[in-house]
Amino acid sequence: MMVIAILGVMAAMAGPSYKAMTARAQARSAAAEIASALRMARQLAMAKRERLLVRFDLSTQTITLLRADTGTVLVVYSYGEKGITIEEPTAGSELFFHPSGRSASATSIVILGRDGRPSTITVSLTGRVVLS
Repeated sequence: MMVIAILGVMAAMAGPSYKAMTARAQARSAAAEIASALRMARQLAMAKRERLLVRFDLSTQTITLLRADTGTVLVVYSYGEKGITIEEPTAGSELFFHPSGRSASATSIVILGRDGRPSTITVSLTGRVVLS
């Protein structure tokens, strides 16, 4: 009976740290998904030999991939249910990838998890996407 009581106390103490750990893991996973979507946009621009536009809509909590010349929507990624917040990208809400894979402007995107810890995605002028 004493062993069960000790295990109960230990479980109660571990609960909050487990919640924090899962929140961090979810935020990191969502940041990795967004970085992957940006890498996909770059690769698609090179494969299709056309300019692609990535639009960050903070009000609807979506990231939309479009053909820059026609405005045709290719993919919409919704991050609202992931428990993260994206701050306005440093270069504005629209990011272009050229057919060469280069980005029209370098930008940093800060992603905040539920606990407020930031993850940063950096897109260089060469189009390289780095998650840190």
